[in-house]
Amino acid sequence: MPEATRIDPRTRIGHVHLKVADLDRALGFYCGVLGFELMQKMGDQAAFISAGGYHHHIGLNTWESAGGKPPPPGTTGLYHVAILYPSRPALADALRRLIAAGIPLQGASDHGVSEALYLSDPDGNGVELYRDRPESEWPRDAKGALSMVTRRLDLEGLLREPVI
Repeated sequence: MPEATRIDPRTRIGHVHLKVADLDRALGFYCGVLGFELMQKMGDQAAFISAGGYHHHIGLNTWESAGGKPPPPGTTGLYHVAILYPSRPALADALRRLIAAGIPLQGASDHGVSEALYLSDPDGNGVELYRDRPESEWPRDAKGALSMVTRRLDLEGLLREPVI
């Protein structure tokens, strides 16, 4: 692909908006369990939450979904939102929070480049909580191309990480 057609490599995904059925229930999960900070709430229709005081990483709204049900399997839509944690101990903290809240995992994978926990929020939205390994540790094939894998994540090992 010619360089001129590629997106600027400094581009980042800044935030995501999720349709939810019950705003307070969603805030209970994202703020109460995962630990995001409520930045602004617009009545019972929308809320903006972040990590570290940013204006918002996640928008939650009921504008088109108040009282709604998750989309049925086999339909299009968001597969999951991925939340990047800065370190392995921070990901371990997220796992401990999920366990304490009784929220089940749907999967846990070591992808070689990252370690990931998979679950659903109370509205059935897919959520990936993950941490990236340093690029120097990414698996590569004999030609140097990235060679991602999907292996079982050692959850017990993750839980042995120091408490932050």
